[in-house]
Amino acid sequence: MPVCNNPIMKLRPSIILLMIPSLLLVGCVKPMDYTTFRKYRPRSILVPPPLNESTEVAATYGYYTTVTRPLAESGYYVFPIAVIDQFFKENGMPTAYEMHQAPLKKIDEIFGADAVLYTRVKQYGTKYYIINSTTIVEVEATLIDVKTGSTLWENKTIHQVSSGDSGGGLIGAAVSAAVTQILNSSIDQAHAICPVANAQLLQTKDRGLLLGPYHPEYSTEQTVE
Repeated sequence: MPVCNNPIMKLRPSIILLMIPSLLLVGCVKPMDYTTFRKYRPRSILVPPPLNESTEVAATYGYYTTVTRPLAESGYYVFPIAVIDQFFKENGMPTAYEMHQAPLKKIDEIFGADAVLYTRVKQYGTKYYIINSTTIVEVEATLIDVKTGSTLWENKTIHQVSSGDSGGGLIGAAVSAAVTQILNSSIDQAHAICPVANAQLLQTKDRGLLLGPYHPEYSTEQTVE
């Protein structure tokens, strides 16, 4: 029986169900051109905090803390984000924007990373309406080769989850929405769906990153098709 090599199929069923609406939207997207990626074959990835282009202050670190796991699961060495974040701050770059301007030559000299993954959070948070709410995470990512500055890969994704009518008519829906807003006011709901957004962004077949050298199936996926 053939083995499925798609990382998406290895996710928990509950995660896959959440991904279905977004996967339908990207089902007909043209496959990624991995020619440059295969040429340089990065082994280690450094990830600075994302640029936050949303209206939610919590987006930067709400998303940042979720991005390394899928990279590691895909077979890459990922520099510890707490160390990277603190290093930049201690060396005169306190914001994500300034960190993104750090010269690649310096990153190469100090860390020896093969590639840098730059991310942008376009939308993040929960919007509340009269009878429902929508939690959304939209992210763009670009992987840059440190030594040459070449773009190895880029992708974007948007994932959203809506709370619908749970019964009881219009009044019941309005009451339910009000209760949901109160309960969620102290919880970062967008952070909870970031793992799904990251799976779509980084691990979707024909659009995500190719498997890295520390993944057991690396040699198969890196073969030029």
